[in-house]
Amino acid sequence: MPRALRIINPTLNQPKALQFKRIKRNVNGVLLLDKPLGFSSSQALQKVKWLLSAAKAGHTGTLDPLATGLLPICLGEATKFAQYVTDADKIYLATIKLGATTTTGDAEGEVLLTAPVNVTQAQFTSAAQQFVGEISQIPPMYSALKHEGKALYKYARKGVNIARQARLISIKNIVVNEFLGDIAQITVTCSKGTYIRTLAEDIGAALGCGAHLIGLRRTETAGYLMPQAVTLEQLEALPIEARDALLLPVDSAIESLPKVILNADAAYFLMQGQAVWLAGKIPNGDLRLYDENNSFLGLGFLQSDGKIAPKRLVVKTA
Repeated sequence: MPRALRIINPTLNQPKALQFKRIKRNVNGVLLLDKPLGFSSSQALQKVKWLLSAAKAGHTGTLDPLATGLLPICLGEATKFAQYVTDADKIYLATIKLGATTTTGDAEGEVLLTAPVNVTQAQFTSAAQQFVGEISQIPPMYSALKHEGKALYKYARKGVNIARQARLISIKNIVVNEFLGDIAQITVTCSKGTYIRTLAEDIGAALGCGAHLIGLRRTETAGYLMPQAVTLEQLEALPIEARDALLLPVDSAIESLPKVILNADAAYFLMQGQAVWLAGKIPNGDLRLYDENNSFLGLGFLQSDGKIAPKRLVVKTA
């Protein structure tokens, strides 16, 4: 048998001073990525982080490898507010194939059952509308949800089925864009935690013919839109300065929250971690805080005593 090929890092035998080390930068902002087909969200995140030489980054809501579309990447100080993007409603463009179920609920799995399809567009629309509103949904086994520290899909690949609890999700709207007999394209507006694969299976079950997902694209989340997004190929083709120019401001992740401007004294003491008084009517809940120069300070909230307290402040860099 031929000997196994050893891959040698050419820098390993050099003195440590000469070994190449990628310098990481403090990069702050939100990059809107058009995640490509076949990449996991984590793989896409690591690629963006590498292309920007970023010291810290995180994505905001997992997209399966089969799915494409809008994946906001929070970098540096923006990671402090990533949860607000993750928790926001999402809009998906989904393509459903009727007449067959699969092991994964999508086109990557093996076909389990097939059935003839004799469904009109009106019947499909009626079935889909049954799932609009607050509904109970059981997460699929082929998902990144964790059980005892391990993703469910790892159990599924070994044929192990783990009991999953149903959870409440909200589907705000379903629009049927196209219906071609056994293939339908729909737009779904939904809460976080909604599995469109499961929705496709449930619609198929309601119609009595089965169904699975054959295409999924996220088009909107947290006010971010697809036309703002960049592909990995586009990002890679740009010089580092142009890549940085694509970053949206840190506070774009929480633009839906009320904005409050603090005077110079209040801003100073707030940045020292103190709660501050501010004249006027202040909204309840989380607040976006700025100084008099409209410089973003971070997130605060209105206390019961009427003071604004810091919740998550940004680190100012020179």
